[in-house]
Amino acid sequence: MLLKYSYFIVFTLLYLIGTVLCADHLLEGIYCGKDNCYEVLGVSREATKNEIGKSYRQLARKYHPDLHREANAKKIAEEKFKEIATAYEILRDDEERADYDYMLDNPQEYYAHYYRYYRRRMAPKVDVRIVLAVTITIISIIQYYSAWSKYDTAIKYFMTIPKYRNKALEIAKAETKESQTRNKVKKSKAELKEEQDRIVRRVIEENMDIKGAYAKPEILDILWVQLIILPYSIAYWIYWYLRWFWKFTIMKHPYGREEKLYLVRRYLKLGQHQFGALEEKDKQEFLDEELWIKENFVAWKQMKDEEAKKALADNNKYKQYRRYIKQHGVGRMTFDDS
Repeated sequence: MLLKYSYFIVFTLLYLIGTVLCADHLLEGIYCGKDNCYEVLGVSREATKNEIGKSYRQLARKYHPDLHREANAKKIAEEKFKEIATAYEILRDDEERADYDYMLDNPQEYYAHYYRYYRRRMAPKVDVRIVLAVTITIISIIQYYSAWSKYDTAIKYFMTIPKYRNKALEIAKAETKESQTRNKVKKSKAELKEEQDRIVRRVIEENMDIKGAYAKPEILDILWVQLIILPYSIAYWIYWYLRWFWKFTIMKHPYGREEKLYLVRRYLKLGQHQFGALEEKDKQEFLDEELWIKENFVAWKQMKDEEAKKALADNNKYKQYRRYIKQHGVGRMTFDDS
């Protein structure tokens, strides 16, 4: 009898604890805190958006802080106004309202409620696609203007080299004289100088074939364009390698000039722009030495490395450095050094 009575007491206590926990299902720090958002706005859970908006406007007019003059009443109104605004922000958003309703129906999943609430609060408000598009656009603009800046630097550099500038000046003087004769308008020295510089720049731009990183920028090199034509680039890359495999691996056709230079560039581990910046005589040397053949390239590379080591060994500054390292060691400081 005593055992049955003990079981009854335990089950009763568990029931009461569960009832209290379920009743206290509103969590502090999220949504409306310990208050029910629907009760704050004075609406039911079945209320429509229009009904929620109407109730909010009525309560906002009633508890707006500017309508209260006394300090105590104003303070109470401010707190009430914040509660009303918070409840309205939660219930007017369909997704957030659904999360809130789920919390009311499933009070035991309090960790999940905190996670949902803060995930929505911390999530970016702007569409990720817009952020990505703006980022790519900014990178493309910087990339384009940076390329033009490098190209402009290269042109200005060539304008300072006497052999290029003098030749361009001859053309510029002739064109300036012809223009002045045709227009019969006498120009000042500053105007003539400005016109000459403009012609010199144009002549150098037209006659200099600048390659590599300082080449004249093209629209196709911009990131946005590269992304747009990416499917075509991938398709072309697949076609190119399939063609190479069929033509030169299976059918054993002889390499053409472009294929030979491609193999040399791959052995040199140079990018397309880097290889394109090389002088034509250097490329012809590669072809004359038949460097597209792996064995020939390895022998040629070893020879070039030996020549570079020999030139470095004969360099006076390098000899001084080696002598210093031999006497003092690497990274060691003595009083004489200081």
